[in-house]
Amino acid sequence: MKKSKLLVLALMLLMVLPASAQWTNFDTQNVIRGVFGTANAAIQSSERKKEMEILARQKVEFEQSYLDAMAEAKDFEANGNWEEALEKYEEAAKLNCKYGYTDQRILTRKISSLYVKGGRQDDGPSILNNDKTILADYSAYRYTRENPVFVNKKQARGVKILRVACSDRETRVEMEMEASSANSSLYISGATYIKGDKGGKLGLVGVENITMYPARTYIPWPYQKLRFALIFPELPSDARKFNLIEPSSTWQFKDIRCR
Repeated sequence: MKKSKLLVLALMLLMVLPASAQWTNFDTQNVIRGVFGTANAAIQSSERKKEMEILARQKVEFEQSYLDAMAEAKDFEANGNWEEALEKYEEAAKLNCKYGYTDQRILTRKISSLYVKGGRQDDGPSILNNDKTILADYSAYRYTRENPVFVNKKQARGVKILRVACSDRETRVEMEMEASSANSSLYISGATYIKGDKGGKLGLVGVENITMYPARTYIPWPYQKLRFALIFPELPSDARKFNLIEPSSTWQFKDIRCR
C-alpha cells in the first residue's frame, strides 16, 4: 500500500473520530500511528511472503545443481580423489546453506574429514589448525583442569572453555567455538583480561589460532569448530577460580575453576 493511500485512510478515520471534549491531540496521534503501524506490518508481511515464494522457486531451480555436485563428490571420494571430492562437497554445501536440501551437519563432517585426507594446509588461524592449540605435554604446568565449571550470565552461545592450564609463567585458557552459519567470524579484543580470586586484573599477552581485533578469523561452514587459546600472565599459586572478561561483549565467564 502506497504512502498516499495510507494518508487518505488516516484522514478518513480522523473524520469519523468522536467529536468529544475528551478527545485530544494525543488520542489523534495514537490513532494515526496505529493506522500506519498496521499498514506497514501488512506491507512487511506481503514482502516477506514474496521473498519466501522466490526462495522456494530458487530451491527447485538449483536442486539439480546440488544433486549433481553431491553425485560427483561421491564419485571422486570413492576413487580417492580427495581434493576434487572436497571441492564438490563444498559446492554442494554452498547451495545447501542457502536452500536446505539436507542436514548440514552431515556435509560439514564430510568436509572436515576431507581436509585431513586431502592434506590441505593453511598458514593462518583456521579449523585446520585445531590440533595446534592442544599441547602434547602439560607437565610444565602446576595444574590443569579439563572442562572447568564456570558461570556465563550473558550466554556466549556456541563458545565453551575446554581446558585451563596454570604455570609459574602463564595462564593458558583453551576454548572452542562452533559456527552457527557459513563464514562465521571470530576475533578477540586486546582488552580481554582475567581476574583471579587472589589478585587483580591480568591482561591478554598472547593468542593461538585466533586473530586480535580488528582482524577476523572465519569459520567456513556451520557446525565446524574452531579451537584457540588465550594466554595471560600467571595467576597467584593459591588461586582457585577466576573471571575471563572481554569488555562490551557476551564473553563474561565468571568463577572459572582452575584447580
